[in-house]
Amino acid sequence: MKFLKKLYDWVLHWAETPYGPLALFLLALAESSFFPIPPDPLLIALCLGAIKKSWKFALYTSAASVTGGILGYLIGFNLWPVVDTFFFKYIPGFTPEVFKAVMGNFDNYGFLYVFMAGFTPIPYKVFTVASGVFQLNFPLFLLASALSRSLRFFAVAALFRKFGPGIKDFIDKYFNWLAILFMILLLGGFLVIKFML
Repeated sequence: MKFLKKLYDWVLHWAETPYGPLALFLLALAESSFFPIPPDPLLIALCLGAIKKSWKFALYTSAASVTGGILGYLIGFNLWPVVDTFFFKYIPGFTPEVFKAVMGNFDNYGFLYVFMAGFTPIPYKVFTVASGVFQLNFPLFLLASALSRSLRFFAVAALFRKFGPGIKDFIDKYFNWLAILFMILLLGGFLVIKFML
């Protein structure tokens, strides 16, 4: 937990630098297609540091995440035979078994899969790349991505706008429990992918 607390404190410092919004944008962009760390902790840190800018940070995160999702779609659509081994070996949540299971129902449930992954701790990147591999209707993919990612990140911003600086004290007080909960949700997301079909 000490490591997580140090990481949390390090992430918080971006809220006080001029590079925070750029770092948030780049993290959200990368996470949607290949990077394993979600943008939520940095979004939270920036909102804590500048609550009045929470809507702007949510907008940056949503736009970057959807753009990264498009990149993931293009990777799946154009490069999958070249990069599949890399993804299966190095990206959490990508396994040949999961892809085989998802393939059978993607035509019927692709929109729902992308929406669920975009809004929950289920790894969104798995479904952005899968959408390209299975050639999900692109406007449908874009709609599911834009709706789910915006709902997720604007919900975070809304909490900070509603509860203000007091929410920082709550996070600091219950950080260890929140970290455990986050890890459970993240692992739960991987399990949902494994067993949803």
